[in-house]
Amino acid sequence: MKFLADESVDRQIVDRLRSDGNFVWYIAEMKRGISDDAVLDMANRKKALLLTADKDFGEIVFR
Repeated sequence: MKFLADESVDRQIVDRLRSDGNFVWYIAEMKRGISDDAVLDMANRKKALLLTADKDFGEIVFR
């Protein structure tokens, strides 16, 4: 499965998903500090499930 983990996701979760054979893009390793809109756009472009602990994404999803 493909995941895009926002930088708010703990590294341990990313490591566990990877060790289970999943492909995980991790914003903390790529483009720290990018906007939530850019993160959501990236997840859509990559057709990846977005993982986040950031409650602000709820508002974006409803827009």
